[in-house]
Amino acid sequence: MGDPAGIGGDITLMCWSNRQHLNLKPFFVLDDPDRLAALALQLGLKIDVEIIATPAEAVTVFDRALPVMPLSKPLQSTSTQARQASADMVIESLDRSIDFAMQGDVAALVTNPIHKGNLYAAGFQHPGHTEYLAARAAGISGDNVQPVMMLACKEIRVVPITIHTSLRQALDDLSTDLIVQTADICIQALQQEFGLMTPRLAFAGLNPHAGEGGNMGREEIEIIQPAIDVLRARGIHCLGPLSADTMFHSEARQSYDVALCMYHDQALIPIKTIDFDNGVNVTLGLPFIRTSPDHGTAFSLAGTGKASYNSMAAALKMAADMATSKSFTND
Repeated sequence: MGDPAGIGGDITLMCWSNRQHLNLKPFFVLDDPDRLAALALQLGLKIDVEIIATPAEAVTVFDRALPVMPLSKPLQSTSTQARQASADMVIESLDRSIDFAMQGDVAALVTNPIHKGNLYAAGFQHPGHTEYLAARAAGISGDNVQPVMMLACKEIRVVPITIHTSLRQALDDLSTDLIVQTADICIQALQQEFGLMTPRLAFAGLNPHAGEGGNMGREEIEIIQPAIDVLRARGIHCLGPLSADTMFHSEARQSYDVALCMYHDQALIPIKTIDFDNGVNVTLGLPFIRTSPDHGTAFSLAGTGKASYNSMAAALKMAADMATSKSFTND
């Protein structure tokens, strides 16, 4: 569902309305069906909303109506005052989606944008979607789950080694082991869910000019290069540490399949500059496939019809492609 005061409902409805043009696979929504029906009218979209009781029903309903599985309570309002009150419903939609994914009832999970501040006020104790999905999956499976955030579009894939933490904390958290662990999860996902059996990894340096031989910082020598050496010893194709200011132009991107960056903005600035409207957030390392549009709630655009659905459409397509690739690989 995402935050009901944001554009999640808008872009979901727009995607279904353009499902044939976009060639989308069937999906259903965990939300308030009355809210979505009213929102469709507000947006001027001729969309029938049909309630379903099980995920399997979505396949037969999808061509004629938007399949919606109702939440336990209706959402009476999407006003600012109602945002905190609706936080429990946002979490319910996440929990039920995760349950379906863990049980194998759905091929993938696509999440709409949430407003973390509203969830924090309601007691949400995770930095974001990524960490919450991992914690709940680990609680259900009993296994250790290390989530890895990948941002992807047609032009580039990027992975931040450290995610939702301050830059100061990211510098303290960065380690050779963390880089190797993150790379291992990326490699497995690229092979199983993207069909890249011999993935090429590029590693960004942390410091200006990748440390300039230790003259501008020694993290490249003491932390990043040892991780690359471990991976190369296993036969993994690795580049780096590379100067971050020269590794994202068009020609440089042809030499790798994914760029592993040392902190959040080092990874996200390139992809959002290259293709802001079509980026997809992918969580690797989970026991199920999860994607999301690579943008926020955009409260000011909600209900106006001005929000772009491109990133949501890309997230739905990528989830379907990953599910197909994973099924083929497992076979």
